[in-house]
Amino acid sequence: MTSRSDRPIRVGVQVAPQHALYPSIRETVRRLEDLGVDIVFNWDHFYPLSGDPAGLHYESWTMLAAIAEQTSRIEFGPLVNCNSYRNPDLQADMARTIDHISAHSGSAGRFIFGTGSGWFQRDYDEYGYEFGTVGSRLDALAVDVPRIRARWEKLNPAPTRRIPILIGGGGERKTLKIVAEHADIWHSFSDTETLVRKLGVLDNWCAEVGRDPQEIELSSHVGERTTGVIDFETLDAQLEIGVRLFEISTTGPDYPLEHITELLKWRDSQS
Repeated sequence: MTSRSDRPIRVGVQVAPQHALYPSIRETVRRLEDLGVDIVFNWDHFYPLSGDPAGLHYESWTMLAAIAEQTSRIEFGPLVNCNSYRNPDLQADMARTIDHISAHSGSAGRFIFGTGSGWFQRDYDEYGYEFGTVGSRLDALAVDVPRIRARWEKLNPAPTRRIPILIGGGGERKTLKIVAEHADIWHSFSDTETLVRKLGVLDNWCAEVGRDPQEIELSSHVGERTTGVIDFETLDAQLEIGVRLFEISTTGPDYPLEHITELLKWRDSQS
């Protein structure tokens, strides 16, 4: 069994699909692949999360299919899909299809199924979804993730690989139990002290469900969201506790990449 410390250090970049027209997003993805980024993410919302709430914005999954065709090396996926917006069997079929689109030249697909329970009420209200409660949305996620896996087993053709599931969020009573049961990657937005505590909770859930916690890759958001400034002491501390996937964001209209270049240099200096 691969331990967390044996995993390669990876850099993921969330390209926010807001405040820019699609050619800028396409070019940003191209530049990120050329720079050597490991994973590109977008997000699954219908309106901007920062800046002008009526600003430019695009839908997640159609964009992911375009990224699958455009790229040849990087992995990619939503950070994260909102489970409430689509039937789970449809989500499985969409993910399988994008997995195949990304399987260039006979290689396996590169899609990562990042998912979560949803939280942005404007999306729900504007698109006519039932918002429910935090608890009801998490309960639905717990039911739907195994249903998605079951649909992958039935689809013809099957996915090109065992599609990795990334689950985002840090709720200790429900979310981390779902992580223990189903996630290949757990993504956190916590500071280091909080992350240490939540890892203890995750270990307890893994023991309860009979899962080796070392199977779960740890992912953490780094960099200040508006400026991209990176605290490298935090990176070192989180590396020490087992984080191996470091995610940072960039947003329109300009999609700056300087902070991402700094993070890539740090990644390469660790090898």
